[in-house]
Amino acid sequence: MPNTLHCPICRKEVPLDDENAPFCSDRCRIIDLGKWASGDYKIASPIFDPEEIESLENELARANQLNPAKEWKN
Repeated sequence: MPNTLHCPICRKEVPLDDENAPFCSDRCRIIDLGKWASGDYKIASPIFDPEEIESLENELARANQLNPAKEWKN
């Protein structure tokens, strides 16, 4: 297992036990925070067409009608 990693901002090597890890410094940590705040970084998520969602729900409902879940009896 590596004992260092690279700062995501400046790519400098950072020991895993460094107090600023995964960043090399507070400066790089602030730059990263600024990128999140300004919208430079985004977490992508799929965008579904409402008609596609309805179609998938209908398929699921049909599948459940064909193979209904077995009820547990005590």
